[in-house]
Amino acid sequence: MTHCNDCLISVRDLTKKFGDFTAVDHISFDVGPGEIFGFLGANGAGKTTAMRMLCGLSYPTSGTGQVAGYDINRQGERIKAHIGYMSQKFSLYEDLTVFENMRLYGGIYGLRRKEVEERADAILRRLDFLEERNTLVGSLPLGWKQKLAFSVATLHRPKIIFLDEPTGGVDPITRRQFWEMIGGAAAGGTTLFVTTHYMDEAEYCGRVSVMVDGRIMALDSPARLKKMYGAASMDEVFRLLARGAERGG
Repeated sequence: MTHCNDCLISVRDLTKKFGDFTAVDHISFDVGPGEIFGFLGANGAGKTTAMRMLCGLSYPTSGTGQVAGYDINRQGERIKAHIGYMSQKFSLYEDLTVFENMRLYGGIYGLRRKEVEERADAILRRLDFLEERNTLVGSLPLGWKQKLAFSVATLHRPKIIFLDEPTGGVDPITRRQFWEMIGGAAAGGTTLFVTTHYMDEAEYCGRVSVMVDGRIMALDSPARLKKMYGAASMDEVFRLLARGAERGG
């Protein structure tokens, strides 16, 4: 199988083994520009291991892949420079102010000081955070922190943003607002790759893959998957597919 040239993520038979244990087992998929792609699975299904390979943080045992036009086997450092990433564990520095965090990450992403100033101001204005510019991040409510972390991941205007369980622990209203930000980024042409264990969030994705025991068991739009499995919700689809899982918590 050849790779999709127009896709921002394209993987074929991607596999990761740790000794005798196969964490990711020959997965293949493509993600196009401006797509919100949901990567679903229980804890232990292999989602984070797969995402680490896509982000250039870990190399596959076998298989091939391209992210933002770069080879995941040979160009991990190039990939890191062309993506945004937000982990489930809060990724900003709590003892720095809002703007100090933006300046730090802007420098890491190679932006000039003037670019950081302009982009930070635009982001803070959009979030209605201008008054919090000099506030220590550690004193902000969790929902604000998550919105800020997502915005910092977009600072260098990457083509792809990877979000690993981005709404864990936040209240339902903030979760909905966060997904509005994701939708806005996708409307602007950014590709979003999102892992989540909240099955209602799968409904916000254009397409979702469901991973069970390291393998992709289903991949399609939420509407088609529900129709295919005669299910009323994505939660029901997931339960049907994960019924025979050997691992996960």
